[in-house]
Amino acid sequence: MHIIPGEGGCKRLRLPSAANILRTMPFPPLTPDQLFARLDALGIAHRTYAHAPVFTVAEAVALRGALPGGNCKSLFLKDKKGRLWLAVVLEQRRVDLKRLADALGAPRFSFGSPEQLYAALGVRPGSVTPFALVNDADRRVTVVLDKAMLGHDLLNYHPLENERTTAISPSDLLRFIGACGHEPCIVDFDAA
Repeated sequence: MHIIPGEGGCKRLRLPSAANILRTMPFPPLTPDQLFARLDALGIAHRTYAHAPVFTVAEAVALRGALPGGNCKSLFLKDKKGRLWLAVVLEQRRVDLKRLADALGAPRFSFGSPEQLYAALGVRPGSVTPFALVNDADRRVTVVLDKAMLGHDLLNYHPLENERTTAISPSDLLRFIGACGHEPCIVDFDAA
């Protein structure tokens, strides 16, 4: 596993202090309809599919059928110093948190609490998504993207709630993340 040189923002990681992490959100988080309006305003094509709420990858696989594109999962992480991270990867990828932390030069990772998730990204467990970066106005979360995921024509994520799935292109994902004020780290999880 290694960081792709010159891609994403790993060359200048901006790591927020732990003191800022548990602040409450300065405004109510966006709703899915407000997210769709934001995507439309950015000129980002998207298609959304409705389904029963899902909380795990296994539930999503069983319910969704054959949606086109790369199906993804998002991991909300906290490092040993209390900094927050969002790792977005293909759903079948196993993520070794120790190796990922080492590759990023971060202290040991663990999963963030539901309270930290809501305070930082405005979503609940089961709804973690890169679209939630729209709620991270203070840029407290560092974004990590799976390089292989970006090779798909479409990428599927929950639109802030877990009873729908929204598809967008990888280039539009990157544009959306940039419009939210974030520069993602792109990591090659397949590298030895």
